[in-house]
Amino acid sequence: MSFMSSKLDAYEVRRKRPAKGKIGKDQKHESADKHVTGEAVYIDDMPELSGTLHMAVGQSSEAHAEILSMDLSAVKAAPGVIDVIVYDDVPGEKDIGPVFKGDPIFATGKVEYIGQPLFAVAATSFEEAKRAVLLAKVEYKTLPAVLEIEDALKQEFFVHPPHTQSKGDYAAAIKNAPNQLSGEIYVKGQEHFYLESQASYVVPTEDKGMKVYTSSQHPSEVQKLVSEVLDLPINYVQVEVRRMGGGFGGKETQAAPWACMAAVLANRLRQPVKVRLARQDDMVMTGKRHDFLNRYTVGFDNQGKLHGSDIMVAGKCGYSPDLSNSIVDRAMFHSDNAYNLQDARVVGNRCKTHTVSNTAFRGFGGPQGTMVAELIMDDVARFVGKDPLDVRKINLYQDGDITHYGQPIEHYHMAELIEQLENESEYRKRREAITIFNQSNAYTKRGLALTPVKFGISFTAQHLNQAGALVHIYTDGSIHVNHGGTEMGQGLFTKVAQIVANEFDVDLDMVQVSSTNTEKVPNTSPTAASSGTDLNGKAAQNACMTIKQRLVEFACEKFSVNSGAVTFENNHVLIQTDKGVEEFGFGPFVEMAYMNRVSLSSTGYYKTPKIYYDHANATGRPFFYFALGAACSEVEIDTLTGEYQVLRTDIIHDVGQSINPAIDIGQIEGGFIQGMGWLTTEELNWDESGHLISNGPANYKIPTSSDMPPIFNVRLFDRANDEHTIYNSKAVGEPPLMLGMSVWLALRDAAASVADYKVAPPLDTPATPERVLNAVMFAQQHKAGAV
Repeated sequence: MSFMSSKLDAYEVRRKRPAKGKIGKDQKHESADKHVTGEAVYIDDMPELSGTLHMAVGQSSEAHAEILSMDLSAVKAAPGVIDVIVYDDVPGEKDIGPVFKGDPIFATGKVEYIGQPLFAVAATSFEEAKRAVLLAKVEYKTLPAVLEIEDALKQEFFVHPPHTQSKGDYAAAIKNAPNQLSGEIYVKGQEHFYLESQASYVVPTEDKGMKVYTSSQHPSEVQKLVSEVLDLPINYVQVEVRRMGGGFGGKETQAAPWACMAAVLANRLRQPVKVRLARQDDMVMTGKRHDFLNRYTVGFDNQGKLHGSDIMVAGKCGYSPDLSNSIVDRAMFHSDNAYNLQDARVVGNRCKTHTVSNTAFRGFGGPQGTMVAELIMDDVARFVGKDPLDVRKINLYQDGDITHYGQPIEHYHMAELIEQLENESEYRKRREAITIFNQSNAYTKRGLALTPVKFGISFTAQHLNQAGALVHIYTDGSIHVNHGGTEMGQGLFTKVAQIVANEFDVDLDMVQVSSTNTEKVPNTSPTAASSGTDLNGKAAQNACMTIKQRLVEFACEKFSVNSGAVTFENNHVLIQTDKGVEEFGFGPFVEMAYMNRVSLSSTGYYKTPKIYYDHANATGRPFFYFALGAACSEVEIDTLTGEYQVLRTDIIHDVGQSINPAIDIGQIEGGFIQGMGWLTTEELNWDESGHLISNGPANYKIPTSSDMPPIFNVRLFDRANDEHTIYNSKAVGEPPLMLGMSVWLALRDAAASVADYKVAPPLDTPATPERVLNAVMFAQQHKAGAV
């Protein structure tokens, strides 16, 4: 080789040590330094091209109404305004529903939630565009609005029909059990609160197409919808995503509308158009985690073991289907959490309301489903007078059991994981100490809860379980990777780079992962369902194996050896010949292969095996495997005010054979805190007319560093995945969020102690101090009544 970059160690150095950054080793996020220094480029940081315009959106002020008239003359005459578009100005498809129709790009004739887009403005500055949209004069005829799940259930007002899953004769099992119990819980939704709001930058191309830079988890969907609204073939639109400043599901489908609007303006004006939603606009105009109303009736024996279960989950979908069908399905799939419901029926309702259409959020309905399972375990434990952990343990699935949707339980190590956590957290010892503490303190009470999580991994829409990748090796041995996954801070690019480096046994700094781009890898699935590494890592590995096989075949031919004589080791290629070992640096060997006309580029592809779900018969194997985990949390509450603090949390989580333990533990910690926030401090509120009240950080409280448990122990469950995933790892994105349930149940435990654990006080979520105080008062009243 004539030249080697000074950024890389010399081959003599690399030969003497193992390759850096291999799988199983802690490795910092590929953009960590740039995140800290501010050098990471997000959409609003990009240098603007000459003539760039800025877009703002005019919004409905009614939850449900006919539009009688819309006068935009003042908007068009406002300073800086260049163009204004409405529904009829869209040249192509006007409904941008991601799966099912029902999401018009602009309202026409009728509005169905406050904040629904009516028109868009392009102006010479962001501020001018924002001021201009306020000048619209819209007359409405107000119509009755359905704002709550209960009202939608009474009216059977659904975005899709209900779905039912069942196993055995649940009614007889409940009736014939020694005990029966019913209950319900209302689980409020959650604002995504990504630090970077929805943003896109759309640039017209010389061939009448569009280049779209966007903050989206689903570039291919943005590409498809932009092409449709412009009446163009898909190949006229290219979408690029380098990174997002957070996503959490909120940029899976709901990044597309803003890119589509900007594209229509850019197409009309042949000028670049940027859109960046202000925080309040983002919170009002985009969907959230679904509220759920969950109800159950169960039958069980005197030990608390279930005999039969009847469960109803109802999601607040908003005004359109969006992804609600699959979200409510996943809530149904996870209404068992870690437990055998025995003979069971689970009914899922998709309730339509005149509010913004709710959407994907980390867990995708699974967390709301697991809540009903944990409520059942807690309520049954209080009924039979046992420690809730003991009731949980006797109801755990065993290998060979069948879920209520027909999936066999395999490789189920939950009992072992719980036992490890029970011992490491000193659960029994602390339970005794807490009981004594509560007896000795009149106004301060402590609570303790240990809860498991079983989360199914795969998209439940089978066709999404596929991925592509593109790998190039250059003649200096450096490697370029592109794949269909998107980076939103979770470390996907880092893990994929580690996988590629591992395949060739080269240093991680030899691998560069580039922006997700629909020109390089087409027809990508969203980066969602915790599947980013499972899918894209496997696709990248597949591409590497193709190139590696070509290199091995070249070596075999050139040196007259068989394939077993060729190994890749410590940035080198070793070839065992009759004369001894021929040793080449990886770069020189690659250059030699190039000189002998060996292709050094390959696409890769992967599709998840074994999975299917027959929706008509409500049975199948929707998940390739289950990710497992458990958390034990201790809290302290003030029974006079309901205020509380989390004292300690211990977590053991199953990520299979970890590709990057540091990133995985970071995901577990972050997921737990986000889940804790959902169930404690983060409260979405609307007024009686359908206005979102919690529309900014002043009145919507996400967790901060001060909410971290002062004692916070997290470790990985050391067990390789039994399924053939990438290096036998497991997904880590969504499952840890549900570990936050341990805090909610610890608060409930503390309130129950007021009545000597004889009652399970109601505690809807989020468990704000007001709701905790209500739970305490419920327990006090129960104790007074018992006396």
